[in-house]
Amino acid sequence: MQKLKALVGKYYEQLSYLFFGALATLLNFVLLNVFSALFGTGFAVGAGNVLNNAICILFAYWTNRTFVFRSKSSGAAARKEFVEFIGARLFTAVLDQLIMWLGAGVLGPKVTFLAPALWLNGVKLFSQVVVIVSNYVFSKLFIFKKP
Repeated sequence: MQKLKALVGKYYEQLSYLFFGALATLLNFVLLNVFSALFGTGFAVGAGNVLNNAICILFAYWTNRTFVFRSKSSGAAARKEFVEFIGARLFTAVLDQLIMWLGAGVLGPKVTFLAPALWLNGVKLFSQVVVIVSNYVFSKLFIFKKP
């Protein structure tokens, strides 16, 4: 048990990033499928994906600041951290939007060998892998860096 505690302590940041990243990804998939079911795929990969990203970015900021990187900054430093986080996440949200538009909007209607919902979720999965890796690099190296 002590070895497990030591491992968790040593890799807390990476493990918590994976855990909360998984929650944010789950939220992203839930919203994608709810928007698709209620308003259609066009909305889900367009305006719905923008709304989806906004919700997930705010959730990710709160969990990253509070639980993953345990940021204690306040005042101007906290505002700077928030602006940098949002800036980086907007970059990856645009990347996600581009992947979703190309994969689900442009290629999706041409794919006949998979159910549309399966294709949509596959494109989102690919997009999320790219986004999660990019977000970790931005968060670790630029936003929540230790002084």
